[in-house]
Amino acid sequence: MTPKQDQKQVSSRGTRGQFIFVTCLTLSRAPLIALFMAGALWSLRYDAVWLKWFNLVCLVLSSVTDLFDGMLARKWRVTSRFGAVCDPMLDKVFFIVVFPTLTAMLFHACGAMHSLHIAFGLSAGTIQTAPYGGIAHAVTMLILTVTYIVRDQWVMALRAIAAGGGADMKANMVGKIRTALSFPIGCLLYCHIAFGWRWLTAPLMLAIEVFAIILNLYSFVAYTLRYRTAFSEE
Repeated sequence: MTPKQDQKQVSSRGTRGQFIFVTCLTLSRAPLIALFMAGALWSLRYDAVWLKWFNLVCLVLSSVTDLFDGMLARKWRVTSRFGAVCDPMLDKVFFIVVFPTLTAMLFHACGAMHSLHIAFGLSAGTIQTAPYGGIAHAVTMLILTVTYIVRDQWVMALRAIAAGGGADMKANMVGKIRTALSFPIGCLLYCHIAFGWRWLTAPLMLAIEVFAIILNLYSFVAYTLRYRTAFSEE
């Protein structure tokens, strides 16, 4: 490669400032997720409208960073190994923190409804038809959370086994769709629990959660078949 060609290749990449901006955008997801968790748990005891909106903003911003950091990195040509590793790691942090927090909020809501049942003598049917969908909704969310975590750990184990054989480590389309949908699902679930908007009904959220569970199981099987040759290697 001639000096002129080398200079042209260097100039085709983005500036250091653009690289720092994209890196900070990726890393900002962690404190935003932490703030959401802290605010969501605080809101269980301190029911304030401003706090609910603050939590939603943190959750939405953490979701948006996943969309724009990769897009800007490719547009500005400032992709790096750090970003390639850190971005999917923070996606997993989102699942591990946000979904258990939402599960805890649902179980708390069911407990609050049960307390009303005892205090005011409400019928059992009132609890089951509550805006949050009753205990069945909370259990479904718990199953969804477990499937996300177990699927990620299983895929990490498969990749670790197959890495020595030169297998392709890139995410397949099912994995990308699963990750992309998890962010709006988390935001919708929080809006359902925190604000109780009428159009976000319990049956609708249950249907979304069941779809996400099925998608996780499908991804689990797809990655297992993709790396099945690793099981036969000595």
